[in-house]
Amino acid sequence: MTTVQLHPGGTHRVLAGHCWVYDNEIGKVTGSPADGGVVKLLDPRGRFLGVGFYNSQSQIRVRLLSRHSDEINADFLRTRLAAAWAYRQRLGLDKHCCRVVSSEADLLPGLIVDKYGDVLVLQTLTLGMDQRKADLAALLRELLRPRAILERNDAPIRKHEGLPPASGILHGECDGHVAVEFSGLKFELNLLEGHKTGFYLDQQLNYARVAAVAAGKRVLDAFSYMGAFTLFCAKAGAARVLGIEIDADNVAAAQANAVANGLADRVEFRAQNAFDFLTAAAKAAETYDLIVLDPPSFTRTRANVGEAARGYKEIHVRALKMLGPGGVLATFCCSHHVTREMFEQLIAEAAGDTRRDVRLLERLSQSPDHPILPAVPETEYLKGAILQVM
Repeated sequence: MTTVQLHPGGTHRVLAGHCWVYDNEIGKVTGSPADGGVVKLLDPRGRFLGVGFYNSQSQIRVRLLSRHSDEINADFLRTRLAAAWAYRQRLGLDKHCCRVVSSEADLLPGLIVDKYGDVLVLQTLTLGMDQRKADLAALLRELLRPRAILERNDAPIRKHEGLPPASGILHGECDGHVAVEFSGLKFELNLLEGHKTGFYLDQQLNYARVAAVAAGKRVLDAFSYMGAFTLFCAKAGAARVLGIEIDADNVAAAQANAVANGLADRVEFRAQNAFDFLTAAAKAAETYDLIVLDPPSFTRTRANVGEAARGYKEIHVRALKMLGPGGVLATFCCSHHVTREMFEQLIAEAAGDTRRDVRLLERLSQSPDHPILPAVPETEYLKGAILQVM
């Protein structure tokens, strides 16, 4: 097997449990590794560290799969998939809709598998996983017996692996449309066209946590996507909920979901840019009792963190201007490049700019079916907080 040896000197994160090796961390390559193939990883002194996928086209040259001398074959993948599913079964979450495999957090870097009823959605975001896509689909059929397996490989990150976008059916028959029940609410989803794999499964527990403070309140749900926070707040007894979403198709889907759940009389959705709405509403002195901010990631690269920080601070300034004493802000950031400390500092700065004192009621994170590895900080990407204006 081809070997890749870390360069001498410096601190290598992989020695502390991380699974990525960047191109500038490599001192020597022995042999001619095939892109997508498996290599042995050695430390600077030539000692064995593990085995992983290699890709010369990626800045992340090696992605560690095992710290043992495992053969990376169908049996290895079967064992890892079974372990990931067993972990989810122990969580006590709704297994009708959940994440089955969460990439590095399940020691399967580059593989995402989400479950929507009897349909699975597969993403292979690294070359090594993509080359084994057919094997993975067969193993998932064996493990979970799905009616269909869809491929949603349209994520931009694939281009960094030299992979083209791809979407379609890997197994069974499905046009992408599924009806699911998610924490007591019904949703009609298009798994071939929605964000991510069709829905935000990582917010599973947070929908309930935010809804718990919504009773009797006038609620604004900015960046509402398909209206999940809107509908959960309405179901929990909110007096009125307004959802703002820029995509007209998502607005139509959210409205249909409101009707399906008997909540249409308490919610309103508008197809509008959330930044524009927040600016105009703040100037018009509109007020709300609860505001939910759940924007898409403002940056996917470390180089743009400064620009993203300005965006996060600005939406918090605008939202806080519309909350009076006792008002509640539920806010989220889904970029792993923005740390929780940075995110909370931006909230504090926005509160200072608007002369609001805010109390932290609760810190929120991603649902536990999206595990976090302390040695791989990138696995903790979703940060949230519920705050109250004092």
